[in-house]
Amino acid sequence: MGSNGKKDTKPEVQDDLDAMLQGLLKSTPKLAQPGEVAENQRCGLVAIVGKPNVGKSTLLNALVGQKISITSRKAQTTRHRITGMRTEGQTQFVFVDTPGFQTIHGNALNKSLNKAVQGAVSDVDLVLFVVEAGSFTSADEKVLKLLGEGIPVLLVANKLDHVKERASLAPWLQAMQARGKFAELIPLSAKAPKDVERLLALCEKFLPEQAWWYSEDELTDRSEKFLASELVREKLFRLTGDELPYTSTVVIDKFEEEPPQKKGQKRLLRIAATIVVERDGHKAMVIGDKGERIKRIGMETRVELEKLADAKVFLELWVKVRSGWADDEARVRSFGYE
Repeated sequence: MGSNGKKDTKPEVQDDLDAMLQGLLKSTPKLAQPGEVAENQRCGLVAIVGKPNVGKSTLLNALVGQKISITSRKAQTTRHRITGMRTEGQTQFVFVDTPGFQTIHGNALNKSLNKAVQGAVSDVDLVLFVVEAGSFTSADEKVLKLLGEGIPVLLVANKLDHVKERASLAPWLQAMQARGKFAELIPLSAKAPKDVERLLALCEKFLPEQAWWYSEDELTDRSEKFLASELVREKLFRLTGDELPYTSTVVIDKFEEEPPQKKGQKRLLRIAATIVVERDGHKAMVIGDKGERIKRIGMETRVELEKLADAKVFLELWVKVRSGWADDEARVRSFGYE
């Protein structure tokens, strides 16, 4: 703020940014509307990559139109390549959400996660390289170096809603344009539907003309069992905050489906899951005072899974200590990591 109480933003700088965004909008092709007949179908793989905690999973959920990937403020929430689909008009987008590329810790778990990122970017039609709008760190640079030649890359400047001075973005965008051979630069907020639609339209023109891989109403290739374990992990991290190390994981011990007993009733999912932690102190933290925390983890997971699966859910949760599991390659594989 200046001494007169008004913002110090230079009008010409703001105009530059507005002009840049308008240029992006004008160059964006329109999505085919459902029911319209296009000459050919389009379908292709789009990888979403970036360092931990830049909003990749939130973006994936927004692009698909429904939650299929867990989100948390804790870095390294996503551990697997999660595929989500969205079909609009004659185009089917197949999105691959990847773990945040880890540059600090070199344990067996992180090596597995980084391998998943490297595998994802090698066999796709388009890469969405997600960074925080107005920021570019050494960790971002390391992810950028993973991206090979020959596959178009869109720089997605996420969390635009967190930028207080929009005028500062114009020089930042120009600097980013010089940093890499990006096919497009798109500032957005994954929480803004119009921004997400604009990104979809940009993605569409990079997908090859070919038949769809999935049916029109499919949203993910992951099973309900997998989604159950992911939801438990999300609630675990959200309710423990920064106290619990990200190496904690969830293993599904039982997943059984029972058909409705009567007409009009929903099917029943019986699930037993184990939360695996590395220390006794972590176990006590997860259980909480008189078991209140683990009860809340179970309740919030059950409520959300019932909505996603359109089923009645019976969920049992247990906590076990497995010291050093994240450094043990065999145990990492046994817990479902490649």
